Amino acid sequence: MKRLAWGISDTALILAVVAWFSGIGWDVSKIDSYSFFPLLGLVAFSLMWAHYIAGALRRFYGVDKAVLKNYFRATSLIVIICILMHPALLMIQLYADGFGLPPQSYLQNYVASSLAWATSLGTISLIIFLLFELHRKFSDRSWWKYIDYAQIAGMVFIFIHALALGGEVQSGWYRYVWFGYGVSLLIAVYYIYKSKKG
Repeated sequence: MKRLAWGISDTALILAVVAWFSGIGWDVSKIDSYSFFPLLGLVAFSLMWAHYIAGALRRFYGVDKAVLKNYFRATSLIVIICILMHPALLMIQLYADGFGLPPQSYLQNYVASSLAWATSLGTISLIIFLLFELHRKFSDRSWWKYIDYAQIAGMVFIFIHALALGGEVQSGWYRYVWFGYGVSLLIAVYYIYKSKKG
């Protein structure tokens, strides 16, 4: 089960990196904050997607959740770093380039006004994912299930956020991978919650 979980995560990460490198034409001289920050978003979503898939497979095969404890701990650390650095890197670079502080900096100078709603989805998701990091302390509370539901909404929001803003998923082979992630995520979520009730 550990090998399967790591294999799913590694494959998702490799696909994200290849899609990102393809987007910059495999030219490392083009790497700067503006070109690098999207990769952090792809990595975060890919690993969170892998968490849901691994969780569903663990339940399907009847494996104790302690088996994947170290896997979730390690990959969750990478996720939290990436979800914080993804917007931070953009905001810091925009500020350094004289465009001021967020949200005005990216709404007026980076994202078309017609796509402001997509940046809002990203912000809402970031808040949800940060709240989810409190699960070690509060997951035994009766209200925690609402944070679980919000986490799923956050995944959907990020999926849409990337479709609207992410150059890597606008066209080409990775767009099909992205839709595959969306479909398999919904299946995994359905199975996890069905098995919890069963």
